[in-house]
Amino acid sequence: MKEIKTLLQEAEVYRDQGLVLEAMEKYKIASEIILKSNKIKNRQNLIHVISKKMGALENDFTKKNKPVSRKMPKKTQELIKSKRFFSRKMTKDEAALEGAVNLARFGQYKRALKELKNLISVDSTRVNAAKNIIRCHMALSATDDAIDQYNTWITNELFRNDQLEKIRFFLNSNLEKKGIKKALPELKKTSIPEATDLDENVEDIPDITSIVIGLDKGKVIELDVSFQTGNIINVIISGNEYKRIKNLKVGFKINDIQFFSPIAMFKGSGIVSSITNISSGPKNGNYSLEIKLVDI
Repeated sequence: MKEIKTLLQEAEVYRDQGLVLEAMEKYKIASEIILKSNKIKNRQNLIHVISKKMGALENDFTKKNKPVSRKMPKKTQELIKSKRFFSRKMTKDEAALEGAVNLARFGQYKRALKELKNLISVDSTRVNAAKNIIRCHMALSATDDAIDQYNTWITNELFRNDQLEKIRFFLNSNLEKKGIKKALPELKKTSIPEATDLDENVEDIPDITSIVIGLDKGKVIELDVSFQTGNIINVIISGNEYKRIKNLKVGFKINDIQFFSPIAMFKGSGIVSSITNISSGPKNGNYSLEIKLVDI
């Protein structure tokens, strides 16, 4: 019952934000679990209630009602960044990082920035937190803030040089991608020792800046990567491009993907783990896709 309760709670969060496809998927999973279990009392009543909620969502989606505001209640923000919102087990710091990134995925960039800045003091999350701070500033079209933040980091003693090198490279790549030519300050030598092979957190997946999805008859769709956590990337796709990918749904495997990073280009595939319909704001009508990288 705890798993079902969590799924229904997540569905309500998505529904309140107008994220119809996400909410429908959570309701569907909850229904399947209920149907498979003989230990749950009043199964039919639960299924009936969920079916009514799904029907209402379908009706809203079809009629395209007035978009829901992207200003998220604080209570909802707290739920999204809490451990209860995640399906896999994590350490406290990993959960905090994932929670902050989740806030950003929902467009809550300012709150995400606040949470991410708290993680800069944690060595194990420092680099990923810094990269996502840069991503948030870029999403807000605040490139000067991203540069100012980097300049602040190179003057404090928290970061090792090897960490700053990764962040400098990441920021520079994002600036170049936007056509911004800016000479970033060179790094100063620090007394903090470099990480050894034993204590360095090795990143198996490089930072991916964009992808190209191959379609039929040699056609392609080019997409920028908004956020990345390990082997999971988030991209924004327009409504028209969304329709061009056949059978696109949660669980669908996209077999032909080219991944572009500042250091390499490689091919692989990915499984769609989340689809969010953006119903308001400057990206209204677009979709947010979360893709888990496989076979790379």
